Amino acid sequence: MAPPEPDIRTGAPDASAGALDASSGGPDSTGGPDTSAGGPDASTEKPDPRTASAPTSTRRAATPLQRLAGVWRRPALRWPRRIASALVLVLLLPPLAAGIALRVNYGGDPAAGTYTRHRDALWMGHAWVDGRKKDADVRALAARLRTTGVRDLYVHAGPLEHDGTLPASAYPKARWLIGAIHRELPGVRVQAWLGDELATEGPVGLRLERAATRAAVVRSAGQVLDAGFAGAHFDLEPLHSGDAGYLSLLGDLRRVTRVHGALLSVAAHQIDPLPSLHSLWGTVTGHPKWWSQEFFGQVARRVDQIAVMSYDTALPLESLYGGYVAQQTSLALEVTPAKTDLLMGMPFYYEDNMDHHGSAETVAAAVRGARLGLSRTDRTRENFGVAAYVDFAAREKDWTAYERGWVR
Repeated sequence: MAPPEPDIRTGAPDASAGALDASSGGPDSTGGPDTSAGGPDASTEKPDPRTASAPTSTRRAATPLQRLAGVWRRPALRWPRRIASALVLVLLLPPLAAGIALRVNYGGDPAAGTYTRHRDALWMGHAWVDGRKKDADVRALAARLRTTGVRDLYVHAGPLEHDGTLPASAYPKARWLIGAIHRELPGVRVQAWLGDELATEGPVGLRLERAATRAAVVRSAGQVLDAGFAGAHFDLEPLHSGDAGYLSLLGDLRRVTRVHGALLSVAAHQIDPLPSLHSLWGTVTGHPKWWSQEFFGQVARRVDQIAVMSYDTALPLESLYGGYVAQQTSLALEVTPAKTDLLMGMPFYYEDNMDHHGSAETVAAAVRGARLGLSRTDRTRENFGVAAYVDFAAREKDWTAYERGWVR
């Protein structure tokens, strides 16, 4: 049996809630004065509401929440109550406003002609270069791709070692794959997808601040280009906005790819949906998810292709996700040079967790969002496409949504 696919975004190997006890004892419905010993019928006596109290055996004790509510209603806490209410509004209104803005951003119709420019891409798993795939698999892939706009295949050939090196044993069937793709799909380019975890949020990983590590990464790129790949596609995560080591690496890589007449391509983080959100988020969580738009532009100017990983957004609704992709597309178009291919990522996989709600992050929403952003920002741009992540998790409905919404 083949081993499970790795998490090829980083190259690493591939909550329950407790139930509340809702039971509670009610008052004793049979409690009342004892009339068994004779005397007047107590049931006919009307208690004095000023002095009567329920029998102690039938009185329900106040819960901690009820006691807290009683304290909170005291007149002396009037101003604290008002301040607390104001704070709740401050916390809730921005997310509400952002949600409304994303929903509005998903409205309208994409402009005519905003379909594939035949510059799309597909991220592909390691099985294509380690011997698990055969000629029949290539023929099936070719049959799938011939009627699409896919021009580039990012085939996982790593991961890189943490020192930046790459063992040739990681991609033993690369030449076979490249030859088979050229035979079945003339004009489609096969790029080596190289990734690794960065030591930006922990003690383990590749360190871009080290010149020796960057030099090793450059040698690894030359190595895969010598093996026949048409380009080197890098996905290094988590990559913080403003990373000077990364920009330096891209400059060195560009010189190598130009010597080989090859492509330099990168997978990019999403752009700040609000100015400086990456800084705030990083301070609060230690993980600055987004790049600034300025840094995105700096990266885009140093590469031939930049593919936005526009998925894993945690958004709960398809309309919000589509509006978010439209916004990301516009932000990326504003700072990406016309000569650089800009690709917007599509989720060709299904998960349901805190980062990715499969019912919301659909291919249809991603495609429509990309078309809306393209329509509003640079409708006639030719160097634009979408990139599907990832081949081995794709379902037939994902391919259908891509073809109906984008290829036509």
